[in-house]
Amino acid sequence: MNEIFGMTDLDTISSLADIINSKELSEITITEGGRTITIKGRKCIPAPPHMGMPPMNAAAPAPAPQTAAAPAADEANGGNIVKAPIVGTYYRSPSPDKPPFVKIGDKVKKGDVIMIIESMKLMNEVQSEFDGVVERILVTDGQAVEYDQPIMIIK
Repeated sequence: MNEIFGMTDLDTISSLADIINSKELSEITITEGGRTITIKGRKCIPAPPHMGMPPMNAAAPAPAPQTAAAPAADEANGGNIVKAPIVGTYYRSPSPDKPPFVKIGDKVKKGDVIMIIESMKLMNEVQSEFDGVVERILVTDGQAVEYDQPIMIIK
């Protein structure tokens, strides 16, 4: 195999692809000795509004909360399914020492924060899309969730 930058081509391409993925870059170009390599990643999509975790002594501006994906009807129980609006980690409370946003049996109103989903080290508040009572919570605190995964049922 030909060598570029002191590594084999395949090693170079693999290393650059790892950098793009780990740093969430759209592309990277390396030029050395008249040779150029450009590796393109997925197109960057602007991040949704988020709530960053401020340092302990710093005041953070109030972020625009992330709204939940459009709720789906839970046919069997007559409730609405709240689905994850993004891929990330589900948290039921703002921090480990704070009470959960909602528990089974709690009444919620449209616009109430019902969970946080951490994505790319950003804390995204998720609001309820409707009024009702939390009937079931389908995931556990700290669990990884996928986009559009059912999280809870509100009647």
